[in-house]
Amino acid sequence: MVERERGEGEAARALTSGPPQQQQQEGAAEGERDEKEGGEREEEDRGDEAVEWSEIRLAIEELSPPARLKHGGGGDGMADASSLPTLRFLALSHLLLRVLDKIGPTMAVLRLDVQRNIERLQKLYLSDPAKYSTLTGVVEKEVKEGTARKVDSCARAALWLARSMDFTIALLQSLEEDSEQQQSLAELVEAAYEVCLKPWHGWISSAACKIALKLIPERKVFTSLLLGMGQDRCALKNEIRRLALLLRPLLDGIHSMMAKFRLDRLKST
Repeated sequence: MVERERGEGEAARALTSGPPQQQQQEGAAEGERDEKEGGEREEEDRGDEAVEWSEIRLAIEELSPPARLKHGGGGDGMADASSLPTLRFLALSHLLLRVLDKIGPTMAVLRLDVQRNIERLQKLYLSDPAKYSTLTGVVEKEVKEGTARKVDSCARAALWLARSMDFTIALLQSLEEDSEQQQSLAELVEAAYEVCLKPWHGWISSAACKIALKLIPERKVFTSLLLGMGQDRCALKNEIRRLALLLRPLLDGIHSMMAKFRLDRLKST
């Protein structure tokens, strides 16, 4: 009885599977398909590896309309600080850190300041993401509490992060505009610092930055680090222009909001 059932089962499998030769052909065809699909996936992976996204390109993506919708921003709300999501602002601030890292350890003072401001703002946001979903919500909370002007306030942190972005975009634009490379990186950094940060720095911060300016690396080293893999200098220039176009309304909106609360003139020591 058992042998009969076993034999019937094997016969049924043979009928549904087809003759041995057909099985071999089908197996070979399936193997070829798998090999082809594997090759295509490998080609796609190599294509992804060939394009390394630079910090500038990532920032552009973060500022693009799809990213604004993803983070809860409106279509044309970029210039309106009240609609600027805190999470997107933090993401841009992290990209700023990566650009400063490319200048080298000479930017350690500014980098540490940016890092602390990110951490302070991030801590408040994570305590209640719904309540502090926008920068305006963060600033209004501290203005009502009377803590916005304190040294460790999140309003001050947001202000200094915006100023640091002013500095970064000014540096990148000057790098793009000086196509003849007549100025060194140290000269470009100093010019951006004089306009964007020095007016708000006290003598201690100014002295620290003055020392750092003497240790700036060569311009070509910084430029090569800014380039993503597979990207040429012409593409870099175009992306710097696009980033400035997208970022400027955002920064203007933040500064307008700070002026509304009379926080735009705050200085450091």
